[in-house]
Amino acid sequence: MTKTACVFGATGFIGGHIALAALEQGWEVRGLRRRPGAVGHLGGAPVRWFEGNLDRSESLAEALRGVDLLFHAAAYYPQDSRPTPQHVAYSVQQIRGVLEASRAAGVERFVFTSSLATIGQPPAGSERLADERDCYTPGSVPGSAYYECKYAMESEVLRAAAHDMDVVITNPTLVLGPGDVHRTVGRVVVPLARGWGVVWLPGTVNAVDVRDVAHAHLQAAIRGKRAERYILGGHNLSVRSLQQLIADQAGVKRPKWGIPGRWIEGLALLLGHIPGMKIYANHLMALSLWQGYETSKARSKLGLHARPIENTIREMIAWYRSSGYM
Repeated sequence: MTKTACVFGATGFIGGHIALAALEQGWEVRGLRRRPGAVGHLGGAPVRWFEGNLDRSESLAEALRGVDLLFHAAAYYPQDSRPTPQHVAYSVQQIRGVLEASRAAGVERFVFTSSLATIGQPPAGSERLADERDCYTPGSVPGSAYYECKYAMESEVLRAAAHDMDVVITNPTLVLGPGDVHRTVGRVVVPLARGWGVVWLPGTVNAVDVRDVAHAHLQAAIRGKRAERYILGGHNLSVRSLQQLIADQAGVKRPKWGIPGRWIEGLALLLGHIPGMKIYANHLMALSLWQGYETSKARSKLGLHARPIENTIREMIAWYRSSGYM
């Protein structure tokens, strides 16, 4: 049976790829957009567009009427200098509105794109990598509205799942690939690919291709278990190795020097005062929490398959170039 899916965030990076994957599945796809005419990286893909935003219940109701599956890949993240409690209060209000609109429309399944920020560290002394059992502890990253908002929203979604809603949660790691129209990671990747990277950062990350993440979202809608979290990740590697791979694939010099850990907080404070860079400041403040992840749950339950990271980086750089970002 053909499904009708609505994608919140379809003009964005992950959401756009979810829309494309759903179209490939043969589903009818709707997208919610704030700006008339915006299509993100979808071009002329046959998406049925609805104008509106997540704060207007009437626009949500129109977009969700008759929808079987909702993919919410547009959850709030802080972009201004409001105090953290105000950001958290707003994020909770917004996700509650989306949940209520989904409930009122009779949506069968709600797939919520959360964040790696809500995955905590494994117990002290544990030999294992972090997985879905590990939860972020509020306040672990002082001054990070991003981490607090993501935790608060995911908590609201889990409460709805425990009550009356069929909700599945995905937790993508560092998502790379073509189609980053809003330069979600591009503000970091493009300078590196231009050869402007001078220093490398300490720490470990997990990186995954956006197309593999999108496919896993569809499988979460089909095969995911209610109220379960699934880490959508690919390759654990050092930040230095990732920076070197980007430089190598772009054909530029690698970063030469490591930045001392004691400088990280100062760098984060500096970025926090640069327009459009606050989100990266939030992540740098959490450097001590950066880690590798165990992704066997998504691999076994959702069929997540991570393509070689070198391929992802090469195609990502080619897209930035062809799109005029480099």
